[in-house]
Amino acid sequence: MPRMQDIALTALAPAIWGSTYLVTTEALPAGYPVTLAVLRALPAGLLLLLVTRSLPPRAWLGRVFALGAFNFALFWTLLFVAAYRLPGGVAATLGATQPLMVLALSRLLLGTRAPLTAVIAAAAGLGGVALLVLGPGAALDPLGIAAGLGGAASMAAGTVLSRRWQPPVPALSFTAWQLTAGGLLLLPLALLLEPALPPLGAANLAGLAWLGLIGAAATYWLWFRGIARIGPGAVAMLGMMSPVTAVALGWLWLGEALTPVQRIGAAIVLVSIWVGQAAVRRAGRAEPVHAKTHKRSARLANSA
Repeated sequence: MPRMQDIALTALAPAIWGSTYLVTTEALPAGYPVTLAVLRALPAGLLLLLVTRSLPPRAWLGRVFALGAFNFALFWTLLFVAAYRLPGGVAATLGATQPLMVLALSRLLLGTRAPLTAVIAAAAGLGGVALLVLGPGAALDPLGIAAGLGGAASMAAGTVLSRRWQPPVPALSFTAWQLTAGGLLLLPLALLLEPALPPLGAANLAGLAWLGLIGAAATYWLWFRGIARIGPGAVAMLGMMSPVTAVALGWLWLGEALTPVQRIGAAIVLVSIWVGQAAVRRAGRAEPVHAKTHKRSARLANSA
């Protein structure tokens, strides 16, 4: 039962991330992607630092900023480039390659061999996302495709390295460190590339509060907690909940049509997530996660 609770809590993170497109388009000013990313990450990170009263040791700063780059600064920047240059369906499909990348990187960096069933489930989930979000007129811009794949690779690397470099601190502190580092890395980019924001109204502030407090602070705490408890391979499969939520919100909130093909795609994604989780559980990949995490962290800290 504890593992099922961990899976359910972790799945909340990508499910909530699926609301990002709706909130961004309906409640935030257009044309300020990097600035909005800074306002999403940095205030949330600083708030969590105040709550946790925990700063990373000097020996961990390099790792923390690397994780902040992979999980936030680089990932969000490439994500915005892909979103501007590709139809949303193409960008989402490229992002759905992340579970396969995580399985490969887990083998390379953690020595974790993925069950064949989990690999097949991840590939099937990618196909389900394609059915869910791709349209017949999907355009293929080379730079946009490179950005989409780069963003997926960046998040995959951040997911695996967050497990490899898990420090012996609570997940909330680890989240605060990474959000703050990612926001600080994005800040000069926003100042150089984008003009000042226009005056923000109540709806704008509410949208930023949702993306920062819920869509960043709370969800990334759940995400990093899940990486520590059930492992990066199992967590990455849950990431496919995001496009399912995005399409469901478009249907419920914006009145967008949901075709039979999209329904089939959503069903394939959900079944793939369930099969992938079951395969990882049977293989015993997440069994001693807590003990192994802290032992590995202690060894890394001592060698730093």
